[in-house]
This record gives sequence, structure tokens and C-alpha cells, in this order.
Amino acid sequence: MTDIPQRPLVVENWPRAYPDTGASALFKSVPEDFQVEELLSEVLAGEGEHLWLWVEKRGANTVWVAAQLAKLAGVKEQDVGFAGIKDRHAVTKQWFSVYLPTQEAPDLTLVENDEFTVLKQQRHRRKLRRGELDGNRFTIRLRDVCGDRELLESNLAQLKAHGYPNYFGEQRFGHDGGNLEAGMAMLTGKKRVRQRSKKSIYLSAVRSWVFNQVLAERVSQHNWLTALAGDPEAFPTGPLWGRGRTLSSAETGVLEQEITQTCQAVCDALEHAGLSQERRALAVTAQDFQWQWLEGDAHDLNLQLSFSLGAGYYATSLLRELLSVQEPERKFPGDA
Repeated sequence: MTDIPQRPLVVENWPRAYPDTGASALFKSVPEDFQVEELLSEVLAGEGEHLWLWVEKRGANTVWVAAQLAKLAGVKEQDVGFAGIKDRHAVTKQWFSVYLPTQEAPDLTLVENDEFTVLKQQRHRRKLRRGELDGNRFTIRLRDVCGDRELLESNLAQLKAHGYPNYFGEQRFGHDGGNLEAGMAMLTGKKRVRQRSKKSIYLSAVRSWVFNQVLAERVSQHNWLTALAGDPEAFPTGPLWGRGRTLSSAETGVLEQEITQTCQAVCDALEHAGLSQERRALAVTAQDFQWQWLEGDAHDLNLQLSFSLGAGYYATSLLRELLSVQEPERKFPGDA
């Protein structure tokens, strides 16, 4: 596959559903400003070949924590499972599983580490695999909020009542869109990727970009909350592109065809990669959505949000409907 897409694949400033407040805030000034707790409804059996660990990490990468747990348990890294990668610049709680079929389980709650703590552990009958979570609970503190508080309150109320556009967040596309760039290089044969996990990440980035293009058009037309004729569900959805007949028809099908024709080479490449057609909701509602205003240091105004989202939904896509955020400058691998 060597075709060049008709339009550039870049992480865009996709249109917002609610009025631009012009507000701004500092985000993730310290890890405690972004707290995430994984939601998992599975009841652990208390017996089995796998040791499940409830871990709190601070300023640490999920994959790195998994590697440390493997060393502590004396197993290979592939014997450690987790449901999802949590933000490094945060305080997060999530489950890990360790395959220990015969040996007695070490008490990992006794391990002392500055970056993570094992809060509890329990035996279970199977490995925890990627994507096997119900969702996440977020507590977010935005510092030094500048802008019209009345407009912010209006958007907060609308978010609670109606939800927000279900865009894939910037983290899906990688730092400076790196996953998106690598995905197209892979699909066009310019980059060879052997590692299965990286291949999946790159394909997902490209597929997510196509979805965001469709959602952006629905937001622009002010019908992202309304099921159109031809929507295959009773609620509005957009395509996760792949091979097979499109699942939409009539008005929805025409709209999606017009958009995907502008990036037909990208869609053809995704089909060629073996992905199948799926659908994703265009709108998402945050559960138990609450907010409060707090006075911070030097009398700056802070806004604290708390809410739950299902798996695969992005808290950053909610934030962009409220204000722009600025994070502290951080160095990434490869930076000078």
C-alpha cells in the first residue's frame, strides 16, 4: 500500500460542541492534580494461578511498574498483565496480575518503593488482559483558572446534562502525533513494525483519526447528539473503519461517505490491514459529574472535577469543552 492520503493526517483542533469560554488553567502541576482509579467489576475468586495486585503509582509509567513487579515476583514480564496504561504524570490506582501457578505468593504489600505501592493482593483464576476494565474514576484539579466563571459554569451544566463529543484524545495519537505518523508510515510500507503491541497502537491511531473526522463534521452540523436516518443504533455513532460493508446507510451513510472520500487512501489502508468495520458512540456522558471551586495558593482560583467514564473514553476530551490547559514542560525520550 503506497498511496498518499488526500489530506494530511495531523492532530487537529477539532470543533467543540459548547461555546468557547476563552478560559485557561494549569494542569498536572503535581501528580496529585490528576487522580485516576480503575473500575473493575470482576469478583476475585481468592484462589487460582494468578496473583492480582491493587497498585497505586505516582509519577510512574504503567509498563515500567509491570516490569518491576515481574522482577519482584521472579517471573517474566509477559507473565504480568494489566487492563490499561494509566497516565504517568498522575496518581493512579489499577490492577495487575502475576502468573504464579506453583510457588507460594510473596507478600508484595511489604515492598517499599517511591513510585508505587501494592495496596492489596489476592489470588484469581486468570490473567488480567488489556481492555478488561469497566472504566475509570477521575478527580482533577485545575489550578490558576483564568476566564469568565459564568461561562464556565454554563458549560459545566451543559456537560453534566448532555455529555460531550466522544473524540479520541491527543494521547491516542502520541507525543506530537508520533503514533499517527508512524501508523501511516507502516501502512504505506515506509516503516516495518514487527512488535505486535506497537502495530496495534499505530493502527488504532490512524483509525481514531478517521473517526474524529466524522465526529468533527457532526459537531459542526450540530447533530452529534441526534441519531440520523441510517444510524445503525438508536443513538448517534461513527465508524471505526475496517473491511466489510459500512454499517450506516441513508443520511448517515451519505455524510460518512463524503468525509471518508477525502481520506480514501487511509480507509483503504485500514481495510488492507485486516480491521473490520465497527461503530463508536459520538457522545459520552460523564457519570456522577461534580465540580467545586477552591481557593489555591496566593488566592488563585482552582476548579476540581470528579466523574467516571467508561473504558475507552477520554477525560481530556471533556476538559477541552471547558478551557485550554497548560502542563509543565517535560522532557521526553530523545530530547536533548
